[in-house]
Amino acid sequence: MAQTQNLPAAIGLDIGSTTVRCVVGVQEEEAPAPSIIGVGTAPSTGVKRGGVVDLETTVSAITAAVDEAERISGVATGEATVGVNGTHITSAASRGIIAIGNNNRAIAGEDLARAEEAATVMQLPPNREIIHIFPRRYTVDGQEYVKDPVGMHGMRLEVDTCLITAATPFLKNTTQSVTRAGLNVREHTAHPLAAARTTASNQDKEVGCAVVDIGAHTTGVAVFDDGELLHMAILPVGSAHISNDIAIGLRTEIETADKIKLEHVDADPGNPHKNEAFSVPELNGELLQVNTADVNSIARARLEELCQLINSELQKAKRDGMLPGGAIFSGGGANLHGLTEFAKQYLRLPAHLKMPQGFSGIVDTIENPEFATAVGLMLEDMRAEDAGSSKKELQTLISGLRDAVGGVMDRFRG
Repeated sequence: MAQTQNLPAAIGLDIGSTTVRCVVGVQEEEAPAPSIIGVGTAPSTGVKRGGVVDLETTVSAITAAVDEAERISGVATGEATVGVNGTHITSAASRGIIAIGNNNRAIAGEDLARAEEAATVMQLPPNREIIHIFPRRYTVDGQEYVKDPVGMHGMRLEVDTCLITAATPFLKNTTQSVTRAGLNVREHTAHPLAAARTTASNQDKEVGCAVVDIGAHTTGVAVFDDGELLHMAILPVGSAHISNDIAIGLRTEIETADKIKLEHVDADPGNPHKNEAFSVPELNGELLQVNTADVNSIARARLEELCQLINSELQKAKRDGMLPGGAIFSGGGANLHGLTEFAKQYLRLPAHLKMPQGFSGIVDTIENPEFATAVGLMLEDMRAEDAGSSKKELQTLISGLRDAVGGVMDRFRG
């Protein structure tokens, strides 16, 4: 622990509708993957469908989760990459075009940045802002499908991007909750993109895949192909809707419905079920005899709706039934028996359940689909921290060179 305490810590904060999760990680020298040194969780009731509905309750939940992660890791947290969720988050395709101006000059990284910035010049409502920009492909003087134009020569550079936008009030409320809990927000990252960091391999993204992150009240979908993000959406259906349907259908408490969902539901449409009977306490206190066939019918109806919504997003990306990497499921709602078999049939794609793996340190807790987003946010925080350090080092170098040149000029003037 003493060695890891001297390393810069990366923090991922997942503020969910039922649970707040905080993950602290460090990258040890020569280690193949980060080490998880702290994990904290706390019940969350102040967030619904990705939006803060009770500020004080949310601040308390964040504080409890962060305090636990700090206690376990022995690291005082300062900045974190925070997940954002909700149907207000949308994606849009946009193109940026710039002139290089000199055919004798090779295209540089600065030109790519200018082209990407040009792609963000779009008419947005006053209450929305861009939180991510993902370049997909470049065009140099009419030559299309260029993956990396740096070093090439041309007069005109174009870039096709996928922009992710979010509602500013939602972001501000999330930021306020985090800062009041004693943390600074380094970056906001959309939940399905964070989940993709820990569940979808580079090969999955190259051949084409859809990451499906099922939360309590929402489901995030991120579609990748040729290694790039094509489309992203947050759907207004999650695993809590299945619990609600069971509670209504069986006239029982939501806590009982949650237990039935995890213990008795099998979504696999091809599984020959034993139609076992079991007792369920009704709201009036009496016991109701139900069987697994009835419960499965309730759950599958909601799953069918969810798969229809997922397929609609795949159609928008023109990838329905056409992703060799399949649908990769994560999130707490993915822990449903038979989910992947159900998805294979309704999405007409391979389907896999994935979770964070390959890490060292405290791995027993995080090797679960429900931790995919929190661990992905930690990885994003590590990336952002490294990018910030590199930028600061460059600025320091430039400043030092300016001072040195200025000193030489002063001596000449003297």
